Amino acid sequence: MSATSVFPMCVRASRGLLRLRSGTPGASTPAVVDIIRTLSTEKPPAGAGSATGGLAQAILQERLQQQQQSQGQPPPPPPPEGGEGEKDGEHTEDKKQKENTAYAKKMVLRLAGLMGIGGAAGVVYIFGTNSVDEQGHVIPDEFDRDPAVIQQLKRTFKYFKDYRQMIIEPTSPKLLPDPLKEPYYQPPYTLVLELTDVLLHPEWSLSTGWRFKKRPGIDYLFQQLTPLYEIVIFTAETGMTAYPLIDSIDPQGFVMYRLFRDATRYMEGHHVKDVSCLNRDSRKVIVVDCKREAFSLQPFNGMALKKWDGNSDDRTLYDLANFLKTIALSGVEDVRSVLENYALEDDPIEAFKRRQAQLAQEEEQRLAELSQQKKQGLSLGSITSRFWRSKQQ
Repeated sequence: MSATSVFPMCVRASRGLLRLRSGTPGASTPAVVDIIRTLSTEKPPAGAGSATGGLAQAILQERLQQQQQSQGQPPPPPPPEGGEGEKDGEHTEDKKQKENTAYAKKMVLRLAGLMGIGGAAGVVYIFGTNSVDEQGHVIPDEFDRDPAVIQQLKRTFKYFKDYRQMIIEPTSPKLLPDPLKEPYYQPPYTLVLELTDVLLHPEWSLSTGWRFKKRPGIDYLFQQLTPLYEIVIFTAETGMTAYPLIDSIDPQGFVMYRLFRDATRYMEGHHVKDVSCLNRDSRKVIVVDCKREAFSLQPFNGMALKKWDGNSDDRTLYDLANFLKTIALSGVEDVRSVLENYALEDDPIEAFKRRQAQLAQEEEQRLAELSQQKKQGLSLGSITSRFWRSKQQ
């Protein structure tokens, strides 16, 4: 920037300042306007305009503030910064959004509360009303003398209490009918089988949904045990689910009775099968399940098999048929004395096979010893007879 270009601008600025100092207060504003117009109309040379204009504007702004202060006028407010304005706007929007969210939550909670109160009142009205007979007459009960609201509440409480009791307790103290009388044939033992993970394995896929795989050996098990055992399917599944499954695995009708979840006793989160409710001699009842909790009330009446994982090479039911057939053919008076020996085994069927193999080996050894003794006895007898004959001769 050259000195010749800056000098005229400085001269003009100094003249304007002199006018401001020497002029009257009323004439201060036109003088300032003249100076601003002069500076705005004068175009500085290229390269020097930005520096000169900025210097002149700074000097004029300072002098103008001093003159306004001397006249008693307040200084002009500083121009708002763009960043602070944007922040204030964002803060206001966030505040409004939070208020709207809080209001919406409050309304939702109020609506949920009203719906809950209405639903509770409807439940009390529906389940707390007196029962009626076939002709539509009201059936009196023990709550008729209480006030109307108390009647409704007590009947509702009694209804849900009975419903809870129905879930916890078996549907009947006698789940099976009385044993068959002659001339009908009643098998001497009762076999109670679980359906899920003992006879069937549930599988789920996205394309087919739930499917049940049949375990190898079911037909063999039923055929071998039907003359000796009264076969009962007692499952923790609901009847709607289990009934068609039993039909599919037992087309010939070997299963004599079917019991479902409502016949179990619900205890500590488990569906327990109470042998005492079966209307059968507990000494002749065997429960086969994959959960020990299923027969926890009578632990020596049950066998806990390993859970079947769907393996097609599984042979457990074949071995189970041989085990149960051995018990029945042996004429065991109390099956609990036998099952007690397998109560602590992780796999009672494998333990049975192992003991059977050991007994067979001991029997073979006993027969071998007996045969050896017979041979020794024959040889000794032959020697004695020869000695006796020679002596007589």
